[in-house]
This record gives sequence, structure tokens and C-alpha cells, in this order.
Amino acid sequence: MADLPSYFVGLDIGGTTVKSVIVNSNGEQVGDLVEVRSHVKNGYEATFAQLDSAIDQLTANAGVTKEAVRGIGLDVPAPSSDGVIWGRANLGDDWVGTDIRGKYMERTGIPVFMTNDGNAAALGEYALRLKHLGSLLLIAPGTGLGGGLVLPGGRSYEGANGLALEVGHISVPFREDDGELPQCSCGLKGCAEAWVSLVALRRRVGLELAKPENADHPLNQGDTTIEEKAFQLRDYAAKGDPLAVGIFKQQGFILGYAIADLVRVFDPGLVVIGGGLAETSFRDLYMEWIMDGFKDRAWPVYLRSPLDPEKITTQFQWAIGGDAAAAVGMAYTARELFQ
Repeated sequence: MADLPSYFVGLDIGGTTVKSVIVNSNGEQVGDLVEVRSHVKNGYEATFAQLDSAIDQLTANAGVTKEAVRGIGLDVPAPSSDGVIWGRANLGDDWVGTDIRGKYMERTGIPVFMTNDGNAAALGEYALRLKHLGSLLLIAPGTGLGGGLVLPGGRSYEGANGLALEVGHISVPFREDDGELPQCSCGLKGCAEAWVSLVALRRRVGLELAKPENADHPLNQGDTTIEEKAFQLRDYAAKGDPLAVGIFKQQGFILGYAIADLVRVFDPGLVVIGGGLAETSFRDLYMEWIMDGFKDRAWPVYLRSPLDPEKITTQFQWAIGGDAAAAVGMAYTARELFQ
């Protein structure tokens, strides 16, 4: 057993799939990403069986035994503290209040680290930037607006209760045409997520298409659902459609505005933009809109050093980890903790 090489597994539990990777003691990924169904709504035991299946496939692909796995990093799509789920999110009822980390560690006999999916993705982006030694703030628009902060040295900042970096729920002062602050899915009004998320995109598309001047827009033709229309919006924006471009331009500006307040608090030096927008053909334009909002709100010192005008104090980059980022982050952390 002592002579066995060491391997570390990263497991990213999503609402529909578990994405997983395995790395060796040098931090090198062995084999390809493995995906299995997550079955999270069927309870944590059903998901544990899927995690076991993922590990079996990873070790088989790597040509090693399960006994060679010395640590597991596990992330969940819900708030948690010290391995215990605090909120249901899209999970089954029995997840809440359960020591998921402890139970899976007992099941496998392998040390387990657990965090939420935003922290995991941030750790993955950090791990993939081998020459970056400072902090990293990840902002990831998706169904909601998530994020995570990695401190110098590669540890995520989670707060006293594991509830830090709920970036989607900082307040922004932007209002709808009727003067009202938009309702967020969390129950509050005026959150950044109420403007920058897939859910927000559906609302904005519906409001814009209801205007008389957009009655003849192609998205108003036929009987497609608002979800389908929002999904098609990226294609329209890529073609320069004014309605679609206007919606994404507003979204990008508000995202940059919100990031400026986060930078004022954390001063990370590097901001990484993730989520599906990192894959779009108009992402360079979208980054320009983010920077417009950032410059509108940020103090000059968060743009360039007052001592050296050539030095940029806050770098912006697109995410590079893709769908595997969170799993990579968990494997990286397991290696750091358990090697």
C-alpha cells in the first residue's frame, strides 16, 4: 500500500450530471473527463452510487486500483458548511442537514474535502493558471450568478460558515422601465443576479418583445417558449441583431458595475469571467461592455497604478477550464490537502 502511486479525484455534482477527473501526485490529469448522471433529486444515496461509478471509470481509464486514490474533492450545487448542506437548491430533501462529506468519507474510506460549485470552479481556474500566484476572483453567469475567491497559495475563501461569495446577491441600482427594482429568485429586489443570469435574460427578452417597436422581431413569430427565445438570443447577438445586442450590452455593463464593488472589497488583481458566455463568438464585445460598467464604478486605482501608469491593477480574463473547471479544482485541492 505504501508503495502505491498516489491519485486524487475531483467530483463536481451538478443538477443533472457528475463531472469527474483524476490527477496524479504531480497534479497532471490522467485520462479524460468522465460524466455520469447525478440523480440528485433521488437523494444523496442515489448520487453516492453515481460517484462510485465515476471513480470506478476514472481509475479503470487511468489503469490504477481504487486503493491508489488518496483523496477526493467534492463540490455540491448548494450552500454548505463543514461538509453539511444548508440549503436544498435543486437537491432532494434528504441532502439538507446531512453531513455529506462525512458520509461519503465513511462509505469510501478515503479523505474527502467538500465545498460549493462556485468555489470549486474558482479553484479549477486557479489550478490551470500555473504561473499565477496571486488571488483570483471568478464570476460565472449561468442559470444564476455564481462566483468564488481563491487566495494566494490556492485556498478558497469561504467565510466563517461557508456562505461567502454569494456574488449574485449584491445590490445594484438599476431599475426596469417602470422604475421598479427587478425581483430576484432569492426573494430580494435589485440583486445583480436579477440582471445577469439566464433567468434574468428570460425576463428581459419577454419585456423587450412586448414593446410595440419589436412586434415584428423574428423572436415574436411562432409559438416558441420564452425559454427557447432566451436560448436563441446569443445567436441573434452574434449576428448583430440590435435587440439581442442591446440586452447583452446592458447585462455586461451591470455585471462590470457589480464587479467593481467586489474588487473594491477584495482587490483580487485578477477577475475571471466564466459561464456560458466564455464560449460565445461575441465574447470580446461582451468583455468591452463589462469593462464599460467596471470603469463607470471602479476607482482609478483599480484600473492602473498611480505610481506606474503602465501597470494594470485589475486584470480581466475569460475562464479556460470549461465544463471541467470545478472537477479540476476539486482534484487539485484534494492533492494539496491529502498528499
